[in-house]
Amino acid sequence: MKRNILLIEPNYKNKYPPIGLMKLSTYYKMLGDNVTFFKGNLMDLVLEDTYQALLKQLYANDDTVFWEKHKPQICEYIKRGYTNIFDELILLSESPIVKELFKYYRKYYHKQEYFLPKNRKWDRLCISTLFTFYWDITIETINFAKKLCRSEKDIMVGGIIATILQDRLEKATGIKPFAGLLDKPGVLDNNDIIIDTLPLDYSILEEIDYQYPASDAYFGYMTRGCVNKCKFCAVPKLEPEFKEFISISEHIANTDKMFGLKKDLLLLDNNVLASCQFDRIIDEIKEVGFTKGSKLDSPNLFEIAVKNLRSGYNDAGYLRSIVKQYHALIKKYGSQKIQKVYDLLEAHHLLEYHTAKKEAVFATYDVVKELFEKFYKKPSRQRYVDFNQGIDARLITDANMKKMAEIPVRPVRIAFDNWRTHKIYEKAVRTAAKYGHKDLSNYLLYNYDDKPIELYWRLKLNIRLCEELDISIYSFPMKYHPIEDPEYFSNRDYIGQYWNRKYIRTIQAVLNSTKGKIGKGLSFFKKAFGANEDEFYKLLYMPETMIIYRFYFEKIGMTEKWWSAFQSLSAEQRALINPIIHSNDFSEIEKLTNDNDVLSVLSYYKITRDDAEKLMQSGKPYAHPAGWFRF
Repeated sequence: MKRNILLIEPNYKNKYPPIGLMKLSTYYKMLGDNVTFFKGNLMDLVLEDTYQALLKQLYANDDTVFWEKHKPQICEYIKRGYTNIFDELILLSESPIVKELFKYYRKYYHKQEYFLPKNRKWDRLCISTLFTFYWDITIETINFAKKLCRSEKDIMVGGIIATILQDRLEKATGIKPFAGLLDKPGVLDNNDIIIDTLPLDYSILEEIDYQYPASDAYFGYMTRGCVNKCKFCAVPKLEPEFKEFISISEHIANTDKMFGLKKDLLLLDNNVLASCQFDRIIDEIKEVGFTKGSKLDSPNLFEIAVKNLRSGYNDAGYLRSIVKQYHALIKKYGSQKIQKVYDLLEAHHLLEYHTAKKEAVFATYDVVKELFEKFYKKPSRQRYVDFNQGIDARLITDANMKKMAEIPVRPVRIAFDNWRTHKIYEKAVRTAAKYGHKDLSNYLLYNYDDKPIELYWRLKLNIRLCEELDISIYSFPMKYHPIEDPEYFSNRDYIGQYWNRKYIRTIQAVLNSTKGKIGKGLSFFKKAFGANEDEFYKLLYMPETMIIYRFYFEKIGMTEKWWSAFQSLSAEQRALINPIIHSNDFSEIEKLTNDNDVLSVLSYYKITRDDAEKLMQSGKPYAHPAGWFRF
């Protein structure tokens, strides 16, 4: 008997699709089950399920009405119960039962009868978890989902939080999570299937509105685990066993056949250079189509969607995909240029997700296929390989950098976690550049056991290497977060030994204007982080709004007035003001001191972004409500 399987990713923002759920989708479809993927507000899922149940009953009692055409009004009535909508809906049919059906399902939704065990639709739920700072939304999702599954024992929660915070998650939800990888046979059912080795079901990404920034890529691993045991890293718990080689060729072949070619290859290996089979890894990457200079002709996504619709593979996902493609086609050519095609699609109700039918897609296929052939004739695009988790600078050699140069790696991500390793890191960058790796990137861990100035040194080293070697290094400062700490696992409030809240906000304010990354360019770096260490320390203490609107406040002279006032404070006054600045809380400064000089300096920290925006728009001198400013 087919089971109804619901795969859920909590409604947080993330760059990469949920690989675990994509493998689980493949698994359950292999067993013949019905699989649905959802990411969003779970009440929208409940509304959709209620609508589908009502729709089935409406057609059973009156199949002369195209009920899907009225879905927006039907859902609005189910959700809100508006009388005027109800009056319009019941006029669509002469059947007296239809009227009662609308009333029943409105009550069903309003009284939350879908939560009753007898009405629950889903036989099994699988929920992915990501980082611990998404704790609240993850727990909320799990507790809501418990009310949708027929039995709580059939709810599976896996992923990062499930693995590293098992006890806390179980205490918060009552669900015992699944820890680790699905790398053993018979984990979920009585069979020999090893789920972790299955190909990904890319089709489920078509079922949701959310668009993952990184989607046109093959996702996978060619190694698992890491030989290092860094204290700040969760990999030893997530992937405790280091696996030297995992073949991806079969998975890529399956993906090409089912879902079309992907442009890039994104590998999530944690330490690929630690593998004794590194050369074999590179050779297989070349064999699957990623050689130096390789390009990809855009696949015809319309033909792929139609093919999968014909085979009955994920109708819901591919109908949505095709409707999106119709709209893209119309946007490119304009409805007037292809008026006949537009009219045809509209007549067959193919311009809305909720009215599109696969039979209508097939009926209009011959008319639109040539347009899509032209639509997807685009210039070839360069393909890239990304070892996304980075490579270990300590393991970089001439041999492996020369070998890696045989594939189009972009960027080469080299870890630079602390200043203590700067000599090793610099040597690694020089070796990479020697073999033609010009595009590099790294995460710069801060707020761990480092001092703020060490972040500045690392950034400046990258800028110097860019200038000297004619390369590009994109640096991404990444704030340390102790994901297993009892106090901080569910928030981002942790402050390292040498840091404070103001220093953290300074770094974040600078990164706010650079979109989180620091690229090449000495002049830009000097402006962003300071030309020297003294200017960097000045930046650490600068009011946040003055950092964000740097050029404006410098232009009107206010930055210099703040700095002059700050420097004029005595040692005793500095001892008073520094802890206040470090706390980054300026809401009640008047209660903290009666020293007018200190209060005058602190008043600069009370300037908000709204103040700055109004000041910039008005063009008038700034007049602070407290009256401490004198220009």
